[in-house]
This record gives sequence, structure tokens and C-alpha cells, in this order.
Amino acid sequence: MSIDEDRADISWAPDHGDDARRAAIAADAAIGELDWAVAPTGTVVGRFEAPSGSLATWTMGDTSDPRVVLVPGVTGSKEDFALLGPLLVEAGYSVVSYDLAGQYESADAGPGPGADYDYDLFVDDLIAVLSAGGPAHLLGYSFAGSVAQLAAVRRPELVRSLTLLTAPPLGGQAFRGVRMIGWLSHFTTARQGAGLMIWGVVTNKNKVGPKRLEFVRSRFEKTSRKSIDDIIGLMRHTPDVAADLRATRIPILVATGEHDLWPVELHADFAERLGARLAVYRTGHSPCETAPHQLAHDMLELFALAEGRAS
Repeated sequence: MSIDEDRADISWAPDHGDDARRAAIAADAAIGELDWAVAPTGTVVGRFEAPSGSLATWTMGDTSDPRVVLVPGVTGSKEDFALLGPLLVEAGYSVVSYDLAGQYESADAGPGPGADYDYDLFVDDLIAVLSAGGPAHLLGYSFAGSVAQLAAVRRPELVRSLTLLTAPPLGGQAFRGVRMIGWLSHFTTARQGAGLMIWGVVTNKNKVGPKRLEFVRSRFEKTSRKSIDDIIGLMRHTPDVAADLRATRIPILVATGEHDLWPVELHADFAERLGARLAVYRTGHSPCETAPHQLAHDMLELFALAEGRAS
């Protein structure tokens, strides 16, 4: 597999043609600084009572339109979709995103006293969100990609399409495949791994802009440290449900950046095992922030495929 030098991703969506692709690339290149703590115009800020507790939510668009559920990963939040969500609304969809239990404004949700965050907790919450509004197009970002896969296998009738955005492409100890430092994960505890992740974020190893950095640093003031530690522990035991997920015949997109934590080759192998489409953007671990127009372009093609199959 190779990346075409004239394109920002491996395109599998000919209907929009090269003009639309180039327009999306140009729009992403023009993204400037924004206040990530401020919800996009028209967003309804709310709460959802999930099995683990009260989750902070953003809802965008007309709720009578087809629904898209966007789920952020560890140390993330609904704000990570501040650019992607409005693009999907503009295309005729409604969007729901929420903070995972233990994360940011959902910090009080989680397991009972003395218990750990586990996959069932996150999957049960996601299934509750999906069930509350009926079948939806689903995106799981990073760790939430694993959660989304488990939910889709357990309740495939609730998932119209599935986008796995920079999700762990390996089962088991997923960090073993991380570029350059994967070997180190064999010698660190989950808490040490979480500490390294937090250190990388707050010291801006991702090289984000000043407003983004200010926001992601402030998120840690609310996020439960135990939730981060436990999630990093869960990622050391990533379930491999590729065969079961492929059997559901849900249309799937695997989307990643050239400079993601995991090499593109691992994501390509993952997509092949899933029978999924693959999109690779000239960015890092967060295409929803840095390449939202390109990501929206490919998601909308996936939605069209799923809706055409359902009709």
C-alpha cells in the first residue's frame, strides 16, 4: 500500500471527484485558531443519564434528521468534534457527542466505589446513547474505536455505519505497535503509561496551537486520573472482534493520519481484516481536529453506501 503523492488520502469515493477532494484539503489547510471550549453556534449542551452516571453531551442539528454519534477517546471530550460536527449537520445529519465516563465534564460518572472502569461500562453507556435515539452512524475515536466495535458486535441493529478514527489496530497489548516507543510499553505499568500520555499532551508534543493547548491542559483539571489509568490498562488488553464485526456487514471506514501513533501499515491490515475502506490523511492522531473536511467527505460517502444498502 502506498499513498498517492497528489492526494491527502487513499480515496475510495469517486462520486465527489477530485474537485471535492481538493476543496476539502484546501478548507482544512485554512483552519485557524478557535476557542475549543465554546460550543458551535446552535449546539444544545445537555446531559444524558447513562448506566454509569450523568454524561455531558452536545447535540447539533435537527434531531429529526438521520443521526451521527461521535465518541471521543481517553483524555478527550465532545469538544474534539467542534469542527467535524457542523460539517455533518450542514450535510443533513444531526450529531450527538458526549464525554466518556470519568472524562472532562462526565468525570463523576463511572464504576462504584472501589471498582474499575472496564469495557462493559463504556459499551453499556454507548448502547444506551444509541438506543435512546435509534440506529445511527457511529464514529469511535482512538480508544472509543474499540468501544464502538464492541457495541456494534453486541447490537448491530443500532449501527448504520462505523467509522474507526485512529483506533487501536491491534488486539491484545495495542501499544506494542506504537511507532518508535512501542517496545517501552512492555516495561511500564498502566499508570506509568497514563503518566507518559498526560506528560506528552501537557508539554505539547502534538504541537497544537496555543488555544488548543490551553483547552486540553484545562481538561485535566476535571478528568478523573483513575479513568485515564484504567483506560490505558484496558488498551493493553484490546479485544479483537474483527471477524465478528466483519460478519455484521456494517459498512466500515478506517481513518487515520500518516503520522498517527500506529503506522499506516497496521491500520491498512486492520481495514483489510474488517473488510473496511481506508482513508489516510496527511496529519497525526487527530484528523477530526486537523482534517475535518476530508474526514467528513469520506464519512458522508460511507453514510451514502450504508443508506443505499438499507433502502
